[in-house]
Amino acid sequence: MDKIKIALQYIMPKHLLSRMVGKLAAAEMGSVTTAAINWFIKQYKIDMSEAAEPEAKAYSTFNDFFTRALKPGIRPLCDDKDYIVHPVDGAISQLGPIKEGRIFQAKGHDYSSLALLGDQAEDAKRFEGGDFATIYLAPKDYHRIHMPIKGTLSKMTYVPGELFSVNPLTAENVPGLFARNERVVAIFETEIGPMAMVLVGATIVASIETVWAGTVTPPTGKKVFTWDYPTEGPNALTLEKGAEMGRFKLGSTVVMLFAKDALDEFADGVEPKSVTRMGQAFAKIED
Repeated sequence: MDKIKIALQYIMPKHLLSRMVGKLAAAEMGSVTTAAINWFIKQYKIDMSEAAEPEAKAYSTFNDFFTRALKPGIRPLCDDKDYIVHPVDGAISQLGPIKEGRIFQAKGHDYSSLALLGDQAEDAKRFEGGDFATIYLAPKDYHRIHMPIKGTLSKMTYVPGELFSVNPLTAENVPGLFARNERVVAIFETEIGPMAMVLVGATIVASIETVWAGTVTPPTGKKVFTWDYPTEGPNALTLEKGAEMGRFKLGSTVVMLFAKDALDEFADGVEPKSVTRMGQAFAKIED
């Protein structure tokens, strides 16, 4: 059955399906929307007591529900200056060192940081010998993405690609999954060096957004696009630790890259398959 699920992903019209779902998720359909949200809450056992607005009928579109805000204080931020924090709610797929430009995906699979970053060679060099972490957001999770550490935006890259599912089964069976799916790469300058936040698209992910550019995809394209941003002066965009930096409309994955010697050690309990909660300690920074 698993082989059939993977084979179907290769042949199904993933972009077309995703955009159709995206239009439905953005539509205001009154009681139909409310019924769909209630079904989703029940199906995925979503804890709506954490939501700033816990009633399904309060959301005019499915996207509004999916990118719902949480109650103030429900995700307390680790304020220890020696630690960076988890950027999302989810589960860690993999984490560890970037070895010879390769990132571990799953048993038998890895991919290059160069490919992940859209073949931007100068960007890839900045993370040689560094560390990575891959966090999977399930449908039940909170889908706003936050800053692990204070950073100033220096570059954004849109990379076209496939829209395979990014669930654990697919990660174990599709080679180079995160470097072949459509994605948005944001690079920030921080006190510990460059940090890349790679927002990976997936099947029926209707949109990837950032707080500075709004919707980046869709529309899709066939070329890599890059945007450079000033890191000094009145137009520089600096986001504080814990600040929102982007959103997924339906579940996906975040891959974080850090420079060599940026991180000292991961926080207690941070390991593959461990649950993440936005704002909790993720890793201690190098002295």
